Amino acid sequence: MLPPAAASEEVVTAIAKIETSLDDVVNHGSDDELFIASYLQGHFAVEARQMEMQEDATVDKLNQKMLESLDSAFANNELESEDAQQVKALWARLVTM
Repeated sequence: MLPPAAASEEVVTAIAKIETSLDDVVNHGSDDELFIASYLQGHFAVEARQMEMQEDATVDKLNQKMLESLDSAFANNELESEDAQQVKALWARLVTM
């Protein structure tokens, strides 16, 4: 069982909303949307869990960590350029919900 979150309710709620949105894409999206959401979900799971354990966590810090994680992956050519742009576009929509 995971320890309780140390982050504020605002951050925990934002993370839950993003998780729900990603799950919705996985459950109802096209093959392309599924690929993009699944890729993003992998990065998000790691960064969100770490952020939840930080008392000083904010949505802005989560956004910064996610962008760093994605930029690092894209620098290693993990995705084609168009796919990378779609991942970043999806993240931008999710983080501003």
